[in-house]
Amino acid sequence: MDYATLKLIWWLLIGVLLIGFAVTDGFDMGAAVLLPFIGKTDAERRIVINTVGATWEGNQVWFITAGGAMFAAWPLVYAASFSGFYFAMLLVLFALFFRPVGFDYRGKREHVHWRTGWDWALFVGGFVPALVFGVAFGNLLLGVPFAFDTDLRVTYHGSFFALLNPFALLCGLVSLSMLTAHGAAFVKLKTDGAVARRAAVALRISAGVAVLLFIVAGAFVATLIGGYQITNAPPADAVANPLLKDVAAGSGLWLANYGGHPWMRLAPIVGIGAGVVAFALARSRFEKTAFVATGLMIAGVILTAGFSMFPFVMPSSLDPRSSLTVWDSTSSRMTLEIMLVAVIIFLPVVLAYTSWAYAVMRGKVTAASIEENRHTLY
Repeated sequence: MDYATLKLIWWLLIGVLLIGFAVTDGFDMGAAVLLPFIGKTDAERRIVINTVGATWEGNQVWFITAGGAMFAAWPLVYAASFSGFYFAMLLVLFALFFRPVGFDYRGKREHVHWRTGWDWALFVGGFVPALVFGVAFGNLLLGVPFAFDTDLRVTYHGSFFALLNPFALLCGLVSLSMLTAHGAAFVKLKTDGAVARRAAVALRISAGVAVLLFIVAGAFVATLIGGYQITNAPPADAVANPLLKDVAAGSGLWLANYGGHPWMRLAPIVGIGAGVVAFALARSRFEKTAFVATGLMIAGVILTAGFSMFPFVMPSSLDPRSSLTVWDSTSSRMTLEIMLVAVIIFLPVVLAYTSWAYAVMRGKVTAASIEENRHTLY
């Protein structure tokens, strides 16, 4: 297999891993965001927590795998992103700390303030990552202020608060609302009674907000947000060096791929259409269809960002020539080949045991099941 094809395959695989993380761990985060609002009593909050309690740790595998794959396949992207998003990633990491301790310590005492405090800790553990991941994508679309010197040493010239610009925050709200909708759909699928009815209301609101904000963000990209385009570059199978190309910046360039490859338009169509379907089915009995729809909405939104930026992975607003692309930010051919063999072997295994785990844990979480297993469930 030639080097250029390997580079493209790894762009696709990392996209699959990111979508897998967003779809699986996304409903964990969404359920945590909704926990203080759709659970009015301690029993109801235990129901919400236990909808994701059996599988949330397994869903983290996608996050860890995506990070490891990015480190091995795109070392320059990994280095530049940790320079630029260092404090944002620390914020996500510290927020995620609340999840394992929140799940495990919440039930250790029956005091109302103790449990309420951990409920809000779980909320933070879902809210902050869901928002920050969207903010990160927003900044990628804007361009990140970094540059490489002739020795390919990266320097970052921004700040944490510069990441919190209006467009990035808009993208953060898109991420937060769609993951909340996904969590609401999952809670509705796994519960009944008052909790399911409140989850339906939350699904309707969050899905509607997600679709609206996604359309607004798309309008900003089409009219106000500048994009990037390669004007001159070495062959795609050349040794990776981001400084060997020329890049132009200008308004509307993120839409160029949709003109050259019309099939890419399916991504935003799926993102919007699936969100509308989830909105319409929020209060219906088609719970599984609504959950699939929110998953497709997430996939559509992420693919829209990926297709818009391709072949860019991390554009530079400071020095467009330093922008990292699919073609010039990858590891060696041998590294990509070895990793591809590992993926071919182990990805089916991960998918198989994940499917088996969800099959075993299928069914609704009810107040009766919580009471019957009060010493083993969260």
